[in-house]
Amino acid sequence: MAYLLRSRHRLFPVLAFWRPYQSPSPALFPMAARLGFGTSSSLKMTVVNTPNQDLALTNFAYCSAGDLRRFAIPGSSQIALNAVQRRHTKVSAGDQISVAPFVPPEDFSLALLTLELDYVKAKTNRNEQLDAVILAQHLRKKFVNQVMTAGQRVSFEFLGTNYIFTVNQAMVEGQDKSKAIERGIISSDTYIVFEAASNSGIKIINQREAASSNIFRQKEFNLQKLGIGGLSAEFTDIFRRAFASRVFPPHVTNKLGIKHVKGMLLYGPPGTGKTLMARQIGKLLNGREPKIVNGPEVLSKYVGETEKNVRDLFADAEQDQRTRGDQSDLHVIIFDEIDAICKSRGSTRDGTGVHDSIVNQLLTKIDGVESLNNVLLIGMTNRKDLLDEALLRPGRLEVHVEINLPDENGRLQILQIHTNKMKENSFLSADVNLQELAARTKNYSGAELEGVVKSAVSFALNRQISMDDLTKPLDEENIKVTMDDFLSALQEIIPAFGASTDDLERCRLNGIVECGERHRHLYQRAMLLAEQVKVSKGSPLLTCLLEGPGGSGKTAMAASIGIDSDFPYVKIVSAESMIGLSEGSKCAQIVKVFEDAYKSQLSIIILDDIERLLEYVAIGPRFSNLISQTLLVLLKRLPPKGKNMLVIGTTSEVGFLESLGICDAFSVTYRVPTLTREDATKVLEGLNVFAEDDIDAAAEVLHGLPLKKLYMLVEMAAQGARGGSSEAIYSGKEKIDINHFYDILSDAVSIHR
Repeated sequence: MAYLLRSRHRLFPVLAFWRPYQSPSPALFPMAARLGFGTSSSLKMTVVNTPNQDLALTNFAYCSAGDLRRFAIPGSSQIALNAVQRRHTKVSAGDQISVAPFVPPEDFSLALLTLELDYVKAKTNRNEQLDAVILAQHLRKKFVNQVMTAGQRVSFEFLGTNYIFTVNQAMVEGQDKSKAIERGIISSDTYIVFEAASNSGIKIINQREAASSNIFRQKEFNLQKLGIGGLSAEFTDIFRRAFASRVFPPHVTNKLGIKHVKGMLLYGPPGTGKTLMARQIGKLLNGREPKIVNGPEVLSKYVGETEKNVRDLFADAEQDQRTRGDQSDLHVIIFDEIDAICKSRGSTRDGTGVHDSIVNQLLTKIDGVESLNNVLLIGMTNRKDLLDEALLRPGRLEVHVEINLPDENGRLQILQIHTNKMKENSFLSADVNLQELAARTKNYSGAELEGVVKSAVSFALNRQISMDDLTKPLDEENIKVTMDDFLSALQEIIPAFGASTDDLERCRLNGIVECGERHRHLYQRAMLLAEQVKVSKGSPLLTCLLEGPGGSGKTAMAASIGIDSDFPYVKIVSAESMIGLSEGSKCAQIVKVFEDAYKSQLSIIILDDIERLLEYVAIGPRFSNLISQTLLVLLKRLPPKGKNMLVIGTTSEVGFLESLGICDAFSVTYRVPTLTREDATKVLEGLNVFAEDDIDAAAEVLHGLPLKKLYMLVEMAAQGARGGSSEAIYSGKEKIDINHFYDILSDAVSIHR
């Protein structure tokens, strides 16, 4: 059992026994609680002075063994407090106070203790150096298992001099600093940080050597417990570049002749965990709480106010460095959406110059004449290309970490994080296969995966709600999130950087039909290119041009390659999606498709009807030179390291593209031919709309026509079938009359002429 000393105003956290007039051998009982801690077995005791000076420097309160035995019996006893303890608890000799039992909770050991040192008696004109390593060892040994509370003052003797320390910070390992009471028990692993009282003349040396590796609040990192999934490699890079040098003492980095990294930039697609990682990095660090700033919040409509807001962010770090030098704490400043305020200087045309001033102010604070070495600036953006180049060079935001879309293992970790609680509470059905879901969710970001889980839960909850009676009691026990719920959620939550499957399916409305050996050969060649892109390390970019007459099936073949390749990112760029846009807007849209593709490990881009994209006409202003030059650049630009891309173009005007030099930009060109008699026979056999005896005759007249026109003629003949219907014909119950087909073909040719 432990005991708690309680006065009218505050608590004193430790107590030991003392036998009067004997050498003290105190048994220590640590304790702590809030003022007003209630107990039915408190004992009223009278405050008296500590019997001698030695006992006054132990931070113990003392009472006789006889008084302790009378603890359960109401009465008056005495407890000895030294002068510092009496001031701390706001009591005087002769006052009555309460002592009550208190049992310390689990996980009560202090991870961090920040102490401000001063002399018990002020000393003028004296400068004294205290070695933090030796002093920390002394205090841990002297006060081990004692409770320390923020604000507490304790006197002690060290090397013949009486000192007093004030507890400025007391943090238990792993606790949330914003919610917890700053109090805990000193252990042999407690990291003690010393600060000298102002004008005391005390100088602390070797502070980092005292416990240099404890720059972090926790001894090990479990990213999954922090809610970070699929980013272990990125976190390792961040630690190596930004924190490895800070773990070592200042004299080591001085001998190496290096300075700490002052800034890092986390960039990548939206929803990939940049903000989450930055916030968790701030929580992992000991010392000052990180300052989190959203870029637009810094802006002000008043002249000079924006620059002042930036300076205020660094004020604490400047003051800390002036007073403590190399012993200063690390100050973390997190800038979310930093591109909102740090655009390239001269790029904005608002006439105020505010954005340029912000960049200048940041550069001055980070890497100016009086640059700070105790600051870590973390910026986050989706648009790295908008930032001022001077901000990204070494000495500023020099560590650039791309937070990319998670791979399959990363997606599994993220799904496990978001389903962990429902699994623990038996709300997750046994048929849910997270590994399968991770494989299905290619190019999903972390935020989109969280959306999938929320959507799946909504399906499960909706089953328990009766729309006929919304007041009906709900049965919580029957809530189960099933695999079907997740599959439904995948249909509802579409990744921003995923394959545009619907657009691709629209390009092959007639499905896959056997068109003969030549078409099969072209398809196989193109699929080999896709396989080469998957495994190739020497050719990250491959380009293929499919050329041929209009309607020969080029777009359908390109769409089939995109779907069958199973690439996570497949987009089709067509003129129909750019109707009404200006040249500049069209270029920007094409560039954006390529930029998005660079964020995926494997991607296919289909440039459909390139001549239409170029606004080609046979007479007058023949094409858009701006779009032409944009395509030439993009077709030759290699994707970033580790990213592979296949670009498939289609055209019916290969001669025109040759005159522009665009054909030369493609790695290989394949000609998609019109149908031969044998090809048409294969297609008609697959459609099964003619009588077996009529297939050869129909194929004969279709020789030389493109595939698309064949489908159109068959559709027209089926729609106007004599004595039948299109539904009956396509179901196989009726067949197209060959003479009627000849009439349709003759009319189509006449109309065409």
